[in-house]
Amino acid sequence: MAALRGRAAVEYVLDRLRAQRAGAADVCFGETDALEARVRGEAIDFVKQARERTLGIRAFVTGDHGLRCAITSSSDLQPDTLNRMVDETLALARATAQDPDAGLPGTYADALPDLDLAQPGDRHVAVEARIEDARRAEAAARAFDPRIVNSEGSSVASETSHLVYGNSDGFLGEYEAASHSLFSEPIARDGAAMQRDWAMAVGRRLDALPDPAVLGRLAAERAVRRLGARQIPTCSVPVIFEPRTARSLVGHLAACVNGSALYREASYLVGRLGDQVASEAVTVIDDGRLPAGLGSRPFDGEGAATRRNVILERGRLRSFLLDTYAARKLGMSPTGSASRAPGGAPHPGTTNLWIEPGERSPEDILATTQRGFYVTELIGMGFNPVTGDYSRGAAGMWIEDGEFVHPIEEVTIAGRLEAMLLGVDAVGNDLEWIGSVAAPTLRIAEMTVAGS
Repeated sequence: MAALRGRAAVEYVLDRLRAQRAGAADVCFGETDALEARVRGEAIDFVKQARERTLGIRAFVTGDHGLRCAITSSSDLQPDTLNRMVDETLALARATAQDPDAGLPGTYADALPDLDLAQPGDRHVAVEARIEDARRAEAAARAFDPRIVNSEGSSVASETSHLVYGNSDGFLGEYEAASHSLFSEPIARDGAAMQRDWAMAVGRRLDALPDPAVLGRLAAERAVRRLGARQIPTCSVPVIFEPRTARSLVGHLAACVNGSALYREASYLVGRLGDQVASEAVTVIDDGRLPAGLGSRPFDGEGAATRRNVILERGRLRSFLLDTYAARKLGMSPTGSASRAPGGAPHPGTTNLWIEPGERSPEDILATTQRGFYVTELIGMGFNPVTGDYSRGAAGMWIEDGEFVHPIEEVTIAGRLEAMLLGVDAVGNDLEWIGSVAAPTLRIAEMTVAGS
């Protein structure tokens, strides 16, 4: 018998699990076709094409004080292999400890909307066409200014995936999704000094990407702007995060509202629901059903309906992000936030997460900043979700009288995330998506900038 794929493989395994009298179970199948290429100068640096296929089984065995659980996965989808996987998964489950909070959600998505996650015409994009996009971005970046002397390359990627999830409660759903990206990272030199910067675009559809030449020129402009960077003395000033760096603050917040961190008491937001933890200018949304969103999906990793969750409403903490297990540990309800790789266990995660844009333009925010630091790059991972302590290396532009006067580098910005979010006094109207987490320009009224 030939190898099984997709829905047929999931249904076959579920039938086997029922025949073996599993207490409960779910099965997840994922198949991905990926293309990646990079061009440096006029040469093709590499081209990669890959297909990955995985089926994962999570089986529960009933005990006296809860369920015992085990997870297995395989890329070999021959029926004999799947039969053996079912037997081995159940055997492993019988050997694990009981957990009173383990189990399936019990409530599932009853409608699967079309979220515009893939364009059929993009499915078989030609390798040559994507390489040409990289060539155009690279050529435009290098032609922008004679000080662009080299690059880390211009790259493209396209990925199409098919996911099927089913469980012993009778839920069975599937969807296709795609993503396409374009990236350029030129290097500028002035004398002995060298600087690099980048530009990137990501979308569910190829026609959502900008002209490669435009993106290449933007990357080069940013690299040239960083030439002549210097240090500054340590000071306390307003700090403006451009959208690509502001999004990292949203990511740090996400780690603190994650259900796993909360039940382990590894977040400074434990027990803080309803508290004012950010400025009234800050509203944060996580929405798994945003049309064409890079994190959108019609159901989560446990088959529950995805939804819009308001994390912060005018600075007040309104919701955590919970899968079924975290919700049970915390005595709360799931939020449709289970993330899962086909061969792994569910865990709480984000979908499309963003700070709601304000009404002010980034130009206005800059013009009303008498003296301060505009952050264009963050370095390192200096954030502790348990305490909220924040300290990261940074580079960007120094501001005087509402204008950029020179680039700066080799500085550190430090504070506590809660104080930073409470200190947000301006939110831009320029929400920018280059991933599933996004933010507009943000200004924090005062932070310590440690320099020379």
